[in-house]
Amino acid sequence: MLKNYKYYLENLSCPNCAKKIEDTLDKDNRFTDVSLNFNLLTLAFKSNLDNPYNEISKIIKNIEPEVNVKVEDKKEIKINYDLYLLIISLVLLLILVFINNSIIKNIFIIIVYAILLYKPVTKAIKIFFKTKRIDENLLISISAIGAYLLDNHLEGIMVVLLYDIGKLLENMALNKSRGEIKGLLDLKINSANLLEGKNIKKVDVSTLKSGDVIIVKKGELVPVDGVVIKGNTELDTSSLTGEQIPLKVAKNSKVLSGSINMGDVINIKVTSPYKESMAYKIFELSMNATNNKSETETRVSVIAKYYTPIVLGISIIIATFLPLISNITYNDSIYRALTFLVISCPCAIAISVPLSYFACIGKCSSEKVLVKGSNFLDILLKCKTIIFDKTGTLTKGSFKIEKINIFAENYREKDILEIIALGESFSNHPIAKVILNEYSGKLDLNKVKDFTEVAGLGITYKIGNKNIKVGNKTLVKTTKTGNIFLSINDKIVASIIFNDMIKENAKFVIDELHKQNMQVVMLTGDNEYYAKMIQEKIKIDEYQAGLLPHQKYEELDKYQNEGKIIFVGDGINDTPSLVKADVGISMGQIGSNSAIEYSDIVIMNDNLEGILKVRKIAKKTSDIITMNLLFAILVKIIILLLGTLGYASMWAAVFADTGVTLLTILNSLRILK
Repeated sequence: MLKNYKYYLENLSCPNCAKKIEDTLDKDNRFTDVSLNFNLLTLAFKSNLDNPYNEISKIIKNIEPEVNVKVEDKKEIKINYDLYLLIISLVLLLILVFINNSIIKNIFIIIVYAILLYKPVTKAIKIFFKTKRIDENLLISISAIGAYLLDNHLEGIMVVLLYDIGKLLENMALNKSRGEIKGLLDLKINSANLLEGKNIKKVDVSTLKSGDVIIVKKGELVPVDGVVIKGNTELDTSSLTGEQIPLKVAKNSKVLSGSINMGDVINIKVTSPYKESMAYKIFELSMNATNNKSETETRVSVIAKYYTPIVLGISIIIATFLPLISNITYNDSIYRALTFLVISCPCAIAISVPLSYFACIGKCSSEKVLVKGSNFLDILLKCKTIIFDKTGTLTKGSFKIEKINIFAENYREKDILEIIALGESFSNHPIAKVILNEYSGKLDLNKVKDFTEVAGLGITYKIGNKNIKVGNKTLVKTTKTGNIFLSINDKIVASIIFNDMIKENAKFVIDELHKQNMQVVMLTGDNEYYAKMIQEKIKIDEYQAGLLPHQKYEELDKYQNEGKIIFVGDGINDTPSLVKADVGISMGQIGSNSAIEYSDIVIMNDNLEGILKVRKIAKKTSDIITMNLLFAILVKIIILLLGTLGYASMWAAVFADTGVTLLTILNSLRILK
């Protein structure tokens, strides 16, 4: 039986190496569904092996010897040997300035070379002999050693020194960005206070099960979903929904994991184990989001695979044939070829693209929008049609009475409401709550006799000698207009029309989508009357009413024939449409579990403006990626040409490699602003 495994990687700073590891494991029949997330340094896969750690570690070490595999994501304080070696090299270089003896000077130069080149040379040799793969370590090593052999001692040292400084800064920037983005995503909770009799025991949150009672003190996170059974307080739910106003809870209130207790101690009865609770779902969605790679990322990874060997081949051609077609010496052609090698390292392109998408997903998360993969960000910008469900999506899903039609002269609105409220007091139907909220007077429930609930139709009961029916057209047998009807002794006395309240910002969002040249469509199972009313109020382009879930699903074909589409919904009946659409967006606060699970983007606070936000962030990300690629390619092409023609030294080559990489990383982090 296949089991899910997740390991954490250390010392992996090369996206091409990450791709190589993922591809190698994916081809191994012992592992399936392999996904290596370079941004989070996590490796997830399925296997029927009881303990695949040793096998996984061995395979990864063969590909990337310096990478360590960890079972737990524990932060350890480590000595940064690379920094110390860099400092020692700089000190030796400083001493070198004051040495006049050529023999001693040369010894110092060799020592500095040995210190600086030890890591890239050993790494290049291991990778080449274990995987027959050429990477940037080999390119830099060849260039530096070649510079030494051409008597450009100082230049060779400066090339590898600047490269090492660049890599150090690059890793620092990369780790900083990972830390910032993980901070935006992380809702993970580790422990809980379990109540056992009169004792409180701190336990691992994963051991909690339904029915357990936990204590949540002031300032603590609610670890799992549950129901308050004792106490009352206010919860900060901003990490889940973005709502800044504290949520008041008391006995029988439902609470979601990830909320923060701002007041008194409360006792909560667990209703969902940790892995089924809201905080864990958000955490997993966020952590796995960049496993679904965008088309741009995939294309860059494929190109990078063949890029380095091609570059090495071109440099050999430059070194060999340039003197044959020009008047330069072989010393010059070899120097230019070495410069070409340094310039052409693909780091800037390989790192900046996935990092940009990673930053984008983190920024969306901070705006309470969870994106399940960077591929959906690309598709989102290509969609020209957006289709909305109505109830709970464009509307609040909470009703109010819009109009009462009275068909008998001796009844007033207050009389109608009182008669209906008396019967609805015995019902749990959502409409009953609306009626009871509307009627403000006192009710004598003893008046009601022979109450019966007719499933799907309404209710019947007696008040004195009056036989009363409250329900739909089928129950009271009428063709009059209304949502529910009041029949007394088989005579229609009144009808009530309800209004599902439109979300305050629905019209603003629709207007903005129109400005972006989006076609806006509404597909709803509600009746024609309500659908048309919504369409007119918020200016939807097209709508269809009275659709069953399978009819909504089938209707998507018509729009997908014209291009890519977005579907926005919240209920379990929307799940098929969310799956079928090119991008499915669900409402996370009131949406069903299946809608959230099968959608591609989840708006956690149900705010429709989340659609505008995620499109805006996706557009900014696309612009920054384009900027990074154009900048990196343009700089490299210019310096490649200058280097080949002899106008650019290895110093410029180092800037074209590590300098451009660092600049593209910093530019990618602008997405978080």
